[in-house]
Amino acid sequence: MNTHANAKVSIRFFRDREVRAYWDEENAKWWFSVLDIVGVLNDESDYGKNRNYWKYLKTKLKKEKNELVSATNQLKLTAPDGKKRLTDALDSSCVIALAKQFPNSKAMAFLDWFTYSDNTIDGRSKKKAYTLFESDLIDEIAVGTIKGLQQIHAYLFGGLYDFAGKIRSKNISKGGFQFAMVQYLDSTLLGIEKMAETSFDEIADKYVEMNVAHPFMEGNGRTTRIWLDLILKKRLKLCVDWSKINKNEYLTAMQTSVSDSTEIKRLLQNALTDKINDRDMFMKGIDYSYYYEENE
Repeated sequence: MNTHANAKVSIRFFRDREVRAYWDEENAKWWFSVLDIVGVLNDESDYGKNRNYWKYLKTKLKKEKNELVSATNQLKLTAPDGKKRLTDALDSSCVIALAKQFPNSKAMAFLDWFTYSDNTIDGRSKKKAYTLFESDLIDEIAVGTIKGLQQIHAYLFGGLYDFAGKIRSKNISKGGFQFAMVQYLDSTLLGIEKMAETSFDEIADKYVEMNVAHPFMEGNGRTTRIWLDLILKKRLKLCVDWSKINKNEYLTAMQTSVSDSTEIKRLLQNALTDKINDRDMFMKGIDYSYYYEENE
């Protein structure tokens, strides 16, 4: 299998642990980092220990003439130190077989997650989000507008929710916080659309206000983060490297942004990058954006 610059790389998350995956266009399947799987199954974050354990296990499997070893592919993936390194990878069927070599409760929980995660609404929507980068639609989205936000939502959730792209007609709340009331929602959204976008502070304020409005029944966060990046790209030639923003810090900052946006602005500003046309940056952003919405 050949790797190339435009390859699709995904980061999956299992209980706050990264599982790197690489899309094989030729064979139409994902390959998953063995070291990441081993780390998940052993509940081990030390890269060296995972590498040593896999080395031991691979030797054991070879002696048993287990086909898992011969099914292993070598791919260049970004290592924890930021460098691209050759690493062993397995396809989904072999990952399942590997997990069965770990007789513990974590393996069972991992298999439940691994075998069903891509068939959920979020999993299917995430695949749509990946293709957004290659689609013509991303260049046609009306940046910073309500229409543009609806276009993104319709693309992500079309065929998954019957309200894809539609502004909600019911009041909703979360954690005791009431989002914009339906009777005022249209005027609220028009006001947000008219907000200035000439500086980072103005754009961040607009993002915070859109979060408070929460115009859709579901999928607001994932939609609005793409919307924010498109505004930053157009106005400042920047975007957010979401992988630099911790999930819990982000969620806490968004909750407090209703009354004080200082922390969310700090997190966003510290994660800004000029890699606005970088495919990996966009894909990684999607991975983290969907990860923020996962329940523990």
